[in-house]
Amino acid sequence: MDERLKPYDEKMQKAYDFLVTDLGTIRAGRANPHVLDRIKVNYYGTPTPIQQVGNITVPDPRMLQIAPWEKSLIKEIEKAIMTSDVGITPSNDGAVIRLVFPDLTEERRKELAKDIKKKGEENKVAIRNVRRDGMDAFKKLAKEEVSEDEIKELGDQLQKLTDKYVKEVDKLVEEKSKEIMTV
Repeated sequence: MDERLKPYDEKMQKAYDFLVTDLGTIRAGRANPHVLDRIKVNYYGTPTPIQQVGNITVPDPRMLQIAPWEKSLIKEIEKAIMTSDVGITPSNDGAVIRLVFPDLTEERRKELAKDIKKKGEENKVAIRNVRRDGMDAFKKLAKEEVSEDEIKELGDQLQKLTDKYVKEVDKLVEEKSKEIMTV
């Protein structure tokens, strides 16, 4: 790969990785510890990721269990989950916090699938914006005595990169939508 394409490949990869992370936080009716990734707990005055204040396990397909390192954090963890957008009410027994995931309704599944497609489209727009920036940068190279053929070749390679990432996004969106729609 041409060195001049690397920064655009990295930006497209970052956009794709962001989508992977974003879709990982969407719950599909199954307990997935990644739905807690964005939650921060007030740990002695510092917002700390929930994974750093306790052990998160999946004892059964519909439940997450959080065992805090310090018992005094149970109330803080509960508060952080309640104020987040997870949409599940935590319960605790004084030692661990349990999150029980309810079954998704058909209507909610369709809503989530639509949301996934929207996120996929937004991600493809971001990838195409990287391509546009690259094309603009390559056109400026023409002033620096780079041949038109070379600029066209760089443009073609950038388009192939774009197509590759767009195809990956489509595949990811399709897999996640299928996972959501499976009862």
